Amino acid sequence: MSDQAPRLAENDLEAIKRVQNAFRDIKKQLARVIVGQDHVIEELLIALFSRGHCILEGVPGLAKTLMISTLAKCLSLDFSRIQFTPDLMPADITGTEVIEENRTTGAREFKFMPGPIFANIVLADEINRTPPKTQAALLEAMQERQVTVGRVRHKLQSPFFVLATQNPIEQEGTYPLPEAQQDRFMFKVFVRYPSFNEEMEIARRTTALIQDDATPVLSGEEILDLQTLVRKVPVADEVIKYTLALVRQTRISEPGVPKYIKEWLSWGAGPRAVQNLILGGKARALLYGRENVSHEDVQALALPVLRHRLLANFTAASEGVTTDTVVKRLVEETPTRLGDLEKDDRFKKIFTS
Repeated sequence: MSDQAPRLAENDLEAIKRVQNAFRDIKKQLARVIVGQDHVIEELLIALFSRGHCILEGVPGLAKTLMISTLAKCLSLDFSRIQFTPDLMPADITGTEVIEENRTTGAREFKFMPGPIFANIVLADEINRTPPKTQAALLEAMQERQVTVGRVRHKLQSPFFVLATQNPIEQEGTYPLPEAQQDRFMFKVFVRYPSFNEEMEIARRTTALIQDDATPVLSGEEILDLQTLVRKVPVADEVIKYTLALVRQTRISEPGVPKYIKEWLSWGAGPRAVQNLILGGKARALLYGRENVSHEDVQALALPVLRHRLLANFTAASEGVTTDTVVKRLVEETPTRLGDLEKDDRFKKIFTS
């Protein structure tokens, strides 16, 4: 295979312009309701167009729910919010079968009553507050895009996008998602405090009498077309090898791994990290009007893709090192040029392992 990526067809190039315009319009509509959080909005859209799901982590009051419901309005999609609690059962999410009497025949028969998971955009609010059994019901729907009740499988409608929120402050009485389940989420997005000017604008808007609302930009069918277009975006072998070099350095048992990785990590990222970096890079390239993936796209998404797939150990915690610290250092130290990678003895070991 050649290192040079193939070009898209002419009609696909026209579609890229529509994606770029839609991205600009969506941000404009969201800005009528949400102040700031540009990086969060961009990462959410990248995940949506890549057919991925997201974990949003942030303290209460940062408009996570409002942002997601407004995004659903911009995309003309059905929105469902599930408040996760310790007593929530799987059937409360997926739905259940009830006995219903047929008024014509008088016979009783089972009828499936869909749960809140049957929506285009599902907000799983405080997912770590519900037991693993209920978490697993949601994660199965995310992976298989279907739910099974009894012996009957019920397909979920497309597009299907799950956004799970976590509160990083209160950990008492919670059920943190295991690493294997977190791996099913494409991104882990940090929603941070607004800047001074942004918070001033928030205070001005939310205490006024009249507030703006968002208007639809894309339909469900258009989003499905964009998701197909993302898969068509070419990526050069050089970018794939760079992505592999970045991810494989996180695996402590692999040859050629940096010393600080073995000191700070207990576990590294798996193949899903590579897949999501490339898919996310394709979507990001489209949003910025480009027809192929660059190293910059992979670097820009390294944090949201890798931060929840790395497991920091006690040594890292005692030194104040987070998984973000590790990812940033890897991005800084990994050469982008294929020639530089192939000349480095350490990366030769990684590529031949």
